[in-house]
Amino acid sequence: MNNVYINNVQKYMPNEPVFNDDIEDYLGCIGGKKSKARKIVLRSNGIKRRFYVLEKGTQKALYSNARLTANAIRKLENDNFKLDDLECLSCGTTSPDQLMPNHALMVHGELKLDEIEVLSAAGICLSGINALKYVYYAVKCGEIKSGVSTGSETASAILSAKNFEEESKNLQDLEQNPQVAFEKDFLRWMLSDGAGAMLLQDKPNEHKDSLKIEWIDALSYAGEMPVCMYSGGEVDKNSFSGWRNYTQDQVMEKSLLSVSQDVKLLNENIVEYTVVKPLRKILKKRDIKVEDVDYFLPHYSSEFFKDKLYAGLKEVGFEIPFEKWFTNLTQFGNTGSASIYIILEELFNSGKLKKGEKLLCYVPESGRFSTAFMLLEVV
Repeated sequence: MNNVYINNVQKYMPNEPVFNDDIEDYLGCIGGKKSKARKIVLRSNGIKRRFYVLEKGTQKALYSNARLTANAIRKLENDNFKLDDLECLSCGTTSPDQLMPNHALMVHGELKLDEIEVLSAAGICLSGINALKYVYYAVKCGEIKSGVSTGSETASAILSAKNFEEESKNLQDLEQNPQVAFEKDFLRWMLSDGAGAMLLQDKPNEHKDSLKIEWIDALSYAGEMPVCMYSGGEVDKNSFSGWRNYTQDQVMEKSLLSVSQDVKLLNENIVEYTVVKPLRKILKKRDIKVEDVDYFLPHYSSEFFKDKLYAGLKEVGFEIPFEKWFTNLTQFGNTGSASIYIILEELFNSGKLKKGEKLLCYVPESGRFSTAFMLLEVV
């Protein structure tokens, strides 16, 4: 089996940063009223700024997800790598521009490359690292020498107030508060846009550091846990019904194509099912000790979960001190599948890394409770 190296990591953030007081200038106000949840959620999540594909005031998308992703990939080109040499493209996202064709094919079309192998990984936060793992396997078994994986999101296009107009009107007709349920409004202050791309090859860089992938472990607990975060359906009495079971009017009135989250279910289970249970299993499988970890790169959606995550690590005897943690959530927001790419891009290109150092990456997903851990070594 070949060793596999991450030889470049790049990101692409759309437009100018959007600060907390300006969010509704981009997303709009549902029912024409300012959100009551905004300040509460922002105070908890600690995010100071984020990026949106939307134009201020018009809610018009200035980038498609495919274009955003292609822009990140183009930044991988340098004297040692050209996109014409690419053998495999693997893209993960929660928010593709369309149902069909798949997201990766649209990215391939944006890049206008010749024939290559293309894979699209669906899902939420894990879709980005699942896309990465596909390329990792392809290089490791010798099928290809180089491949690119991506994670990208254009959540703002889903969170735009225009997508909630029918639901808001319906609530007004029923003489209810025109504000949508907290499970939907909550996420309007949590999610951000951006794209990241990684170049994986079977040989390390000659004149700069590379990151050798030691292993990637991903585990799902959907066999025992219900749906927690979702789009394109509705949870009803512990069962899930997809949007195709509704009329077109019902889809709009219920904003079924928006993103919802069961916040109570999330808070009660996210640490147990994305840290404690999976890490206990991984520690039995992998020869890794806490003192081996020089950097811990966690993707968490909110600063609210930072102490809870620390407590989960401590519970399994893998207590990593905060001085080893590296995240940029407050400056780039929660970009879902792109988050681990955007975190890793900053650290990889910072000049801080030293040969022999090990990086432990953590990516949870609340869709139906899944998680991934990845160990990298600087070489």
